[in-house]
Amino acid sequence: MNTFFKMLLFFITISGFAQSKKPNIIFIMTDDHATNAISSYGSVFNETPNIDRIANEGIRFNNTYVTNSICAPSRAAILTGKLSHVNGVKGNIDIFDGSQVTFPKLLKSAGYQTAIIGKWHLASNPTGFDYWSVLPGQGDYYNPDFIEMGVTHREQGYVTDLITDKALSWISSIDKEKPFCLIYQQKAPHRNWMPALRHLALYDDVKFPLPESLFDDYSNRGKAAKEQEMEIENHLYDLWDLKLGSPQELEEGLANINLNETTNPEELKEKDIIEANDKTQDLNKFLKVYKRLTPEQRKLWNKAYAKRQLEFRTLNLKGKALVEWKYQQYMKDYLACIASVDENIGRLFDYLETENILDDTMIVYTSDQGFFLGEHGWFDKRFMYEESYQMPLVIRYPKKIKAGIKSSALSMNIDFGPTILDIAGVEVPVEMQGKSLKPIFENDGKTPDNWRKATYYHYYDYPSWHSVKRHYGIRTNDFKLIHFYNDIDEWELYDMNKDPKEMINVYGKKEYKKIQKELKNILTDVQKKYGEVQCK
Repeated sequence: MNTFFKMLLFFITISGFAQSKKPNIIFIMTDDHATNAISSYGSVFNETPNIDRIANEGIRFNNTYVTNSICAPSRAAILTGKLSHVNGVKGNIDIFDGSQVTFPKLLKSAGYQTAIIGKWHLASNPTGFDYWSVLPGQGDYYNPDFIEMGVTHREQGYVTDLITDKALSWISSIDKEKPFCLIYQQKAPHRNWMPALRHLALYDDVKFPLPESLFDDYSNRGKAAKEQEMEIENHLYDLWDLKLGSPQELEEGLANINLNETTNPEELKEKDIIEANDKTQDLNKFLKVYKRLTPEQRKLWNKAYAKRQLEFRTLNLKGKALVEWKYQQYMKDYLACIASVDENIGRLFDYLETENILDDTMIVYTSDQGFFLGEHGWFDKRFMYEESYQMPLVIRYPKKIKAGIKSSALSMNIDFGPTILDIAGVEVPVEMQGKSLKPIFENDGKTPDNWRKATYYHYYDYPSWHSVKRHYGIRTNDFKLIHFYNDIDEWELYDMNKDPKEMINVYGKKEYKKIQKELKNILTDVQKKYGEVQCK
């Protein structure tokens, strides 16, 4: 064989290898990141250029929804592609059964190198990963502990930066000839919203627009909206949330208090919830995280929050003025946490470009659920209302996804695993209840003719933290039907075209009786499909 044909055969072989090589996968998930705080989704609050880059160079899904809006259940649903009643994690106190089939396990069996780094929050140890380094429980923002392959140790620094350091270190250490799947999960911007030291003053001079429904009186809703405990007015803690503890108060507290209690209020047992607004408990909780700061870090922290504390003492605000002031402080800290997330995604982009593997890598960005940013006067999530229910989902993979496309197809977090498996060329198990989104990529974002007509939701965690009642429901393109049950029996129906802010419950109104009946039939069909009985 002459030299020409040898070279031709070489290039044909190389070309065939390049086409058959499976994509790398980086699944990025933050905690409680509302779409309203992402500029590519139209945020009026902040800019997120690196998250936007994923959307601008790939696809943005506008109708992606969580199946159970709380941390652990969402994570279990994503890993397994199955709903809460099937995967066994209905609330944050449930322990994830690691023997279940998950999409990382299937990728590993198909030759992928796998890792999970960052927030895990599923009680059991991760399984199906070559490497894992995760935060215990909710984790801490400053100088956090990590459980690395079963061994716990503390690291100095800010959690968002450290998780990214670990992610880049792992990618740099693996076999470059084999594909990898990295589950890269940030703690931010989870409560209690403690920004990186470099961002403590980021929004000091910014006044954010108020949500139209900040002073919602729930007059057109039932008991569930009225009896929750997640109001900015009444349920934000002075120290834990608003950072109003003076340096003297905090230093005296450190000298006198027993800090061997749980750090995170959401992990309190049910019997403790009655006392959750107690000032001593507020101080104790905050001291647990404040103690982690070094003396040098505390100086920067105290200096940054001195202005806020002085304002609180001198203005002596009451009523709506106080609520507006609390809202502004909440938003400053929440958005400052997101700033570090976006910066670190920029670091990831830089690394992938330097290594020349960016376009060989499918990058997924999402959050474990949405979050209320003052809408209806609330913070937190849990409700099936849109701000809590909707998840961001942007995906970049130029070999399969055109740049700048948008999709209104109804998607759920149980679809993430099947999508990743499908793109990787790995068979999706029949027991996974989600659907691959690949047909939507191939259709330039348009909804396929045979696509689902409704998403499904079920929240179980009551009585518990924030007192959001149990409920389930469906959302179509045009309507949302919700049933609150257990200690009440109330239905809500929203016309999402006429009332996108969900201010008026039209259930039982004469003009909606026909669609109400149709939606109940769809709900029954969906529950049968997913193997769940209607709860009362």
